[in-house]
Amino acid sequence: MPLAVRTEELRKVYTSPPPLAGPGRGFGSPVRLGRRERRQKVEIVALDGLSLDVRPGELFGLLGPNGAGKSTTVGVLTTRVRPTAGRAFIGDRDVWTDSVAVKRTIGVVPQRPNLDFSLTAREVLLFHGAYFGMAAADRSARARELLERFQLTDRAETLPVAFSGGMMQRLSIARAMMHDPEVLFLDEPSAGLDPQTRLMLWEIVRDYHKRGRTVLLTTHNMEEADDLCDRVAIVDHGRVIALGSPAELKRSVPGGYVIHIEVHPRPASLLRQLERLQGVTEARAAGENAIDLYADRGGPLVPEVVNLALLERVAIQDVRVSEPSLENLFLHHTGRSLRD
Repeated sequence: MPLAVRTEELRKVYTSPPPLAGPGRGFGSPVRLGRRERRQKVEIVALDGLSLDVRPGELFGLLGPNGAGKSTTVGVLTTRVRPTAGRAFIGDRDVWTDSVAVKRTIGVVPQRPNLDFSLTAREVLLFHGAYFGMAAADRSARARELLERFQLTDRAETLPVAFSGGMMQRLSIARAMMHDPEVLFLDEPSAGLDPQTRLMLWEIVRDYHKRGRTVLLTTHNMEEADDLCDRVAIVDHGRVIALGSPAELKRSVPGGYVIHIEVHPRPASLLRQLERLQGVTEARAAGENAIDLYADRGGPLVPEVVNLALLERVAIQDVRVSEPSLENLFLHHTGRSLRD
């Protein structure tokens, strides 16, 4: 049986700058580049040899900080971004040489809603079904079913421009499911949603997955990945840096527990002393004035940490202990620094 999704050494280098800010396109005043800046060659490596295998019927998660390459990966797999090098497959179909057939088998929910605001919610679904060749009776029945499932029946004849962000996202996912795709791509589906809407979407995604469909989602939400996904890949700088089931990845956290200490100042001698404590696997600087200790125990180690800090004449401003989690693993691999 062919894999549902496969990438082989994908590489994507963008050679044009991002769109300039301007009226209707972003915040602030328009930005104008001088002649020298226009001549400069821009190279942004979004994917750097990324290889993935997603099994049929698997609910697979892509985790990573901003700019890690998650959305570019989805863009390549859904035929919207042409890779610089490497290959991508949906089933046994090459994404670029057989793109028409690939598009028939996938559903896509982009990071930002791209609904047609001139159509009602029902018309959005009916038009999508017609685009994929569904018979009129079938698409009407399917639209009715999805509107009810996503709790949008009472807004079926309303233009989406009047919807809240959560309602737009629900309609976007309903649209992607309209033609019952074999592979469903969800690019950060729960970003910005309230807890009730998020839990409802999780339930719908689980039900879709139980029908044997393959789901690939990108997310920043560690709880979402842990709760939903069969396997997870952590991506950073365009490469896969960790791969496995949530349980396997949590077991791979060095030492298991993480003790996060915020101190002032943070002398190098304190890091060396902490690393020598029994049970500590690793001590690393985190941010400007913090330390992450990876250890085989949590709370019982705190008094020893405090005593060492006092001996080093360091003020402890905060101490937090966390048990093994995907978030710990994520931060261990990608760091705590903010990304643009």
